[in-house]
Parts: sequence; C-alpha cells; structure tokens
Amino acid sequence: MESLLSAFGGASGDGHTGTVGDALVFLAAAVLVAPLLRRLKFSLVLGYLAAGAVIGPYALGMVEDVEATRELADIGVVFLLFAIGLELSLERLKVMRRLVFGLGAGQVAATGLAVAIAGVALGYDAATSAVVGAALALSSTAFVLQLMAERGELATRQGRAAFAVLLFQDLAVVPILVVVPLVARGGDTESIAIALALTLLKAAVALAIIVIAGRQLLRPLYHVIASANAPEVFTAMTLLVVLGIGWATQMVGLSMALGAFLAGLLLSESEFRHQVEADIEPFRGILLGLFFMTVGMTIDLGLAIREFGGVLIFLAGFVALKLLVVVGIAMAVRMPFAAALRTGALLAQGGEFAFVILGLAETHSLMPDGLSDQLFLVVAISMATTPVVVWLAGRVGDLLEHRQNQSMGAGDDDGLTEWDDHVIIAGFGRVGRTVARLLDAKLVPYVALDTDAQRVRDGRRAGQPVFYGDASRQEVLRRLGGERARAVVVTLTTSGMAVDRTVTYLHARFPELPIYARARDAVHARRLEELGAEGTVLETLEASLQLGGEVLRRSGTDWQDIEELIRQLRFVDGIAEPIGIRPGGDKPTSMPTDRVLAAATMGEEDEAEAQRKDGVSAPAEPIVEPEPDSLAARESGDPQGPDEVVDAVPIRSAIDQTPSVDEAEDPAAEPPPAAVRQID
Repeated sequence: MESLLSAFGGASGDGHTGTVGDALVFLAAAVLVAPLLRRLKFSLVLGYLAAGAVIGPYALGMVEDVEATRELADIGVVFLLFAIGLELSLERLKVMRRLVFGLGAGQVAATGLAVAIAGVALGYDAATSAVVGAALALSSTAFVLQLMAERGELATRQGRAAFAVLLFQDLAVVPILVVVPLVARGGDTESIAIALALTLLKAAVALAIIVIAGRQLLRPLYHVIASANAPEVFTAMTLLVVLGIGWATQMVGLSMALGAFLAGLLLSESEFRHQVEADIEPFRGILLGLFFMTVGMTIDLGLAIREFGGVLIFLAGFVALKLLVVVGIAMAVRMPFAAALRTGALLAQGGEFAFVILGLAETHSLMPDGLSDQLFLVVAISMATTPVVVWLAGRVGDLLEHRQNQSMGAGDDDGLTEWDDHVIIAGFGRVGRTVARLLDAKLVPYVALDTDAQRVRDGRRAGQPVFYGDASRQEVLRRLGGERARAVVVTLTTSGMAVDRTVTYLHARFPELPIYARARDAVHARRLEELGAEGTVLETLEASLQLGGEVLRRSGTDWQDIEELIRQLRFVDGIAEPIGIRPGGDKPTSMPTDRVLAAATMGEEDEAEAQRKDGVSAPAEPIVEPEPDSLAARESGDPQGPDEVVDAVPIRSAIDQTPSVDEAEDPAAEPPPAAVRQID
C-alpha cells in the first residue's frame, strides 16, 4: 500500500515533481478527453487509453513513473467490482453458478491450452508456453464491463455470459499466481496439486468468514452510522468497507477486486445500497479513468513502430484465436452463433492480470528476452482495439440474425403489416402488461414486443398480440406498422440504458411517432424528453403521490385540495400535468389515450423489489396459469420472477430486457419457437 501513501507525497529526491505533478497531469487529461469524446460520441475507454499513451513514458513523457500510480489506479477496478456486486445478490449469484463454473471454466481452460499449444508450436518451451497461455486466457474485467455499460449490453445474453466468464477469471487468478513460482522451480505435479489445494481451501474459508461476518455486521453498523446523520461519515464508512474487505481478501491471496465484489453483494441486500452506490460513484469514475490511462502508458509506441509487422501478426493471431475459442465454448453450451460471436468479441482482448502474471514470470526467469515486452504491448493494444472488434462482431451478428429471421418468416407476417392507428408496447413485463390491460379496457388496439420468449409465449397463449423482437430495430418497428402507430410506450425497466437507447432509436427513425416512457427520476425524465420522448412518468414519484393522496383522503382532506397539492408537487419534480388522479374508491376518471399510457407506466416493479428486500415475496401476476417450471424458478430465490435479473455497473442495466430465471442460468436457452419467432 506504499504507493497509496506516496500518491500524496511531495517531490522526489531526483528533482521530479512527484506524484502530485503526475496527478495534475492525469486530471488535466481526463478533463480534456472526457467532454470531447462525449460530444463526439466516442468510447471514453478508448479516449483514456489514447491519453495515457500520449502522456506516458513512451511518448511525451509527462508521466514517467507508471508503477507509482498503478496501485492507486487499480482501486478503480476495485470500486467497479463493488458497484457490480451492489447490483447483484447472493441469490442471483447462485442462479448464475452454471454460467460461472461452466462457461467460465471452459473458456479459461480451452483458451489457455490453445495459446500454450501455439507457443510450443512456435518453439517456446512448455513451461513458458503454459504461463503465457494462462496469462492470455484472462480478459480485462474493467475494460469489458465499462464497454458493455456504455453500450447498454450488461443485461443482454452476451453481457451475462461475458460477466460470468470474467467472474471466473478473477477467481482463477489465485491458483495461477500460486503455480507460476512452482513451475519456475521445476516442481512436480504432486507438489503443485498440494499447493493449489491448500490455497483454494484457505481462500474458501476466508470467503466464508467474510460472507458470514458481513451479513451479521454490515447492516447494524450502517444503521449506527446513518443515525449519526453525518454524510461524510457515511461515505467514510463505505470507503472503509470497500477497501477493508478488499484488503482482507488480498491478505489471503485473493484480489482486492474480488473482496470488493463480495462487499457489494452483501450490501445489495440492505436498504442502504442506493446511497452507498451514489457515494462511491465519483471515486469509481475518476479512478477507472486513471486505470485506463495507466494501461495506455504501457503501450510502447516506438516498439510498435519498429516491429510493426510482427506485432500486428501476433495481435491478429491472439485476438482471432481467443475469439474462436470463446465462440466454440459458447456454442457448446447452446448459445446461438450471433450471441456467441458477440461474447467472443467482448472477451478477445488480454486483461490487466496478464501484466501481473507475465511480470511474475519474468521475475522468475520464465520469459525469454524481449518476449514480455512484446506481450505487454499486444495485451495493451488488444484492449484498445476491443471496441472495434465488438462493433464488427455486432454488425456480423445483426446480419446473421436478419437472414435467419427472413428465412424463418418468409411469406408469413402474422398480419403484422395490417396494424393501423395502434399502440406499440416495448417491453411486456409487469408494467407492459398493465398498459395492455388499460388499453384493452378502452378497446385501444395495441401490439407488444419483448425479447423474453417465455413472456411472449405466455402472452400469446392468453390471446394477446405479443411478438418476440427488439423495439430499437427499425425493421421490427416497420413490420409493426410504426409509421402508422398512434403511440409507442417504452416500459423497459429504467435501471440501465435500455430506455434511453430505445427512445433514441425510435425518435431518430420515426420522428413523428409519440413516445411515452418510464423515467427513473426528474433528471432522467428530462434526458428522455431531450432524446425525443413526448411524455414521461417518474415511476417512484407517481406511486408515492397516489399513496400520499389516499392517506390524506382517509384523513379527511378534501379531494380538490389533494389534487392541487399533488399538482404542485409534480411541478416541483418537473412534471407539468397531472396524470390519472382519482379519489380512492371511485372508478377511474376517463382519460385520453396518452393519459392512459402514462398512468400505466408507474413502477409497480419497485414495490415488488421493496417487498423482496424486506423478505416478502411479491405477488405473482401471471397472464395465464404458470407452468411447473416457471413456479419452480420463482421459488428458487427469485420471488419477482423474470422481471428483475442481473443489471450491473455504472453501471445499471436494461433489466426488463433480461430473460427468465431459467434462461439467465443458461445463456444458451433454446431460441423461441415458431409461435414466438422474432420479428425482424
């Protein structure tokens, strides 16, 4: 931890301005790069990498001592994993166990073996090839998760699969670091196996102690801190928990990031999670930027230019090999090729732990002269090229899905193009079904879309016009008669970028189409309106206003006074018009279609989530009698059913786009049958 302390030190003895000067350089780079890239709609990660390469020792040399800032920068990854843990839960992690230990273990083993075989074929000895294979099998947790968050892909099929693999890779670092010195000393298989078993046993015991102690102590401690009503103390407590548990796991040979992930998991079950997340957000953002800049500083531009041909071949071969291995493993667990290709592209780069493992191997004389420098360069450049690889894989995947859907649906449009003056519902979770019931009650024609095959199947069994498809796809909207629709209602859960992305696409492709959307809060509502939404409803505000109004009515307050008070409160929160007010016990007042749509987008899922956090199962509202498998899934630790699955980092994702619990456990769930084929 010395570098954490030295980060606040003064000038060094050799006259260098020290880490204070370095910090100023980093901050200036971040201030210049971030707004520019936001305006240009480029990836922040790429910008930080480029900025690091420019200010680093191999270019302008504005920051020469990379190692002095690396440990501080690694804290950014710690906060990132903590934020991911906050968005998960121990129960959800249990649901993901097949992904983590199936797909994740298969990827690490297959990639490591493939790289090792390639190394032996190129003439390197077996020990060196094995260590390099283990290092290059790992991907960049920070890079991939940040990239998926920017693209809104954390809750997609490839997002869940990639996250599971990354989680296993973080676990795999521990035995790899144990094995490298043993391989260097020429240890036999038995001694290596014993050392691994002892390490894993120690890690398992330590993790069990942390989980048990955390569950018993964290919530009471936070209650005490919160009662002090001192925000700065609450923030200090959060920093202590993140860094303290991270340090504890580091002491037993695990990574700090894994400890922080556990801390997030433990706090995700508490009522303090949202405030905790808000407190760590600034730290995480700036430290992640610092982390990506330090990675950029490892790019030796001179070496890249001098050995351009060799580096390019090495880079292309490594990325292609890793991508193909991941695609093969993903398809082996029944993922569709398009999703497997996207997953492979996300994981095709090298990771931050590769620097650690390769550095350790170099210390133990396992690396030939010059090889480690080339590998450092290839790993860093592979990170930088990931957004391009992901974009290309996405385009190829879209093309393949388009052709597949055309062959599946040739000559059979299910009457989709006959829709006229109808409402399109994007998302058929609880809120989407409520919108549909309201529209049915007023005989307003509608058609609904969802990417969860089970929801689509249930809706169609109930006779509802529900189709499998993505509402942000222009061809899907065209076949649903988007240009003739009365309105579109975006009911996707607001915890991520899915609503924003869908509203943006809808407004760009159908500028005359009225769009109504759920908003998380007043700031989110204003952003959605800027993106093109004609009307927004604040999910938590509407529920609280209705509840408060009912309490006032029961207390004897005149209903006209209640309406006026609620109207004023809506103005305070940025909503100009009242939506769907009615006295308790009376029939709903008649509202035009747009008011019906807006009233229906209130966040009933938040009530279910609150009940779940308090240990009360939310009542199920199936459209039809649920099948036994569905009931079993709901009883297996997910009382909310399919509406709330993994979301994660900064990270909050498109939960309402996620599939059911069973599919979340198996990323390769069967594609929808013909009865629920995707519209494309």
